[in-house]
Amino acid sequence: MSKNREIESKTILTEDIFNKLVNAFFNKEDFVQTNYYFDSLNHSLKSNNIAGRIRIFSDKAEQTLKVPEKNPLQVKFHEVIEINDKLEVRDAKSLVKQAEAGKAIKFTGSVGAYLSKNFTDQIFLLQTWSKTHRRLLNGPQNCELTLDKTTYPDGYSDYELEIENSNPALIKKVLIQLEKEYHFKQAANRTNQSKIGRAFAHKK
Repeated sequence: MSKNREIESKTILTEDIFNKLVNAFFNKEDFVQTNYYFDSLNHSLKSNNIAGRIRIFSDKAEQTLKVPEKNPLQVKFHEVIEINDKLEVRDAKSLVKQAEAGKAIKFTGSVGAYLSKNFTDQIFLLQTWSKTHRRLLNGPQNCELTLDKTTYPDGYSDYELEIENSNPALIKKVLIQLEKEYHFKQAANRTNQSKIGRAFAHKK
């Protein structure tokens, strides 16, 4: 189990700018992940701005809650508390298969403990999903850049730059540098947009 504060800049990019960034910096890691998003029948998580998911990689899996931070360190970037439990791949796939068949699942571990403490409804159903090709790059100031191409149930794909760091000032500095060098700008309709929100928007 892990619990940590997540501070990140999230910017939707054009495919062209995305590819320029991918080719400009050293690629430290490259992998695919599939996210399955859950909520209760009355959408109690969504109404409380909480994201619940099971994420499956080729060799590992996890279950996660992203919970709003009541006392954020800053206001410009996306900031949440992430509660995370590791899962065996076979167990995660079994839960997802059950959910894809229309059956409810119940979370255990630290995620389940948080839900039990804060919500009366403990029955969760699969709502939507997304599949992401993620690249971790060594960016300016030795700051890690995350470049995601994500595909949704209706076939739509988008391209995103994430800069996650515990130092908001560094995020700002790196983002300004990249905006200047690669000619993009944050705007309300493409800044700090959650993947779960986009997955719901592109749900079949």
